[in-house]
Amino acid sequence: MIRRALLLAAAAASLGAAACGDDGGGPPPGAAGAAGAPACGAAPAAQAISRLGPLQCGPTLDFTPVNAYRGELAAANDREDAVAFINGNCSGTLVAAQSGPVVLTAGHCARLGDRVLVVFNFEDAPDGDELATDGTVIEQSDAPDYALVRLDALPAVTPTALTARPSDRLAVIQHPRGLRKVIAEGNYLQACPGGLFFYADLDTLVSSSGAGVLTREGRLFGVHTDGDCAEDGGGSNRGWTAADIARASPYLQAADVEACPDC
Repeated sequence: MIRRALLLAAAAASLGAAACGDDGGGPPPGAAGAAGAPACGAAPAAQAISRLGPLQCGPTLDFTPVNAYRGELAAANDREDAVAFINGNCSGTLVAAQSGPVVLTAGHCARLGDRVLVVFNFEDAPDGDELATDGTVIEQSDAPDYALVRLDALPAVTPTALTARPSDRLAVIQHPRGLRKVIAEGNYLQACPGGLFFYADLDTLVSSSGAGVLTREGRLFGVHTDGDCAEDGGGSNRGWTAADIARASPYLQAADVEACPDC
């Protein structure tokens, strides 16, 4: 109970402006509105850990509790058990790796060597026991923006597979503003050389940082890191692809990412 109280206190703090959330830097390089794919450009400089969240993508905030979701990305939502709430201010996903499962999150959520609190099944109408465990950040990078957490205790869930193949529609299962787990869906726009990719009409807020961006098949294409959406539907969110993260990572291997012949 004490550990959960500490987590919820951290989540409450993330409702304020200074949270390790996503989203708040300037627009992505060369980004256009949601009606057109953004132009690829140089990767943005690493952003500060404390950032303001943007408004939602469009006139409404479209989050659905994971256990109430009945949308078209059902295979993606089947992966919700692998999604975790990290330190009360970020999201992450337990992913499959040849060296053993690890939690993949955003690099601006933690520093190398940090001990972090990771909670699974923090959700409405949970379909399993809530598990709170500690973990150690074994890798961290600002560009690509990712971190890997080795857990002290693994949950009894199947890790999510990584992929280099996007789909036309994407889903992000997340803990926005420290809330219980929800899913949002939107449209894939474009991936750029160097690892950044963009997606539109997909709501994220502070504490969504580090959430996996999932394909129709329920595989993790990338990690959500930043957003620049507006209530008029303009702008786009962005993240880093799993393929480029694996290339930068000593722990993850190329074989951990499913091959994409057309990529």
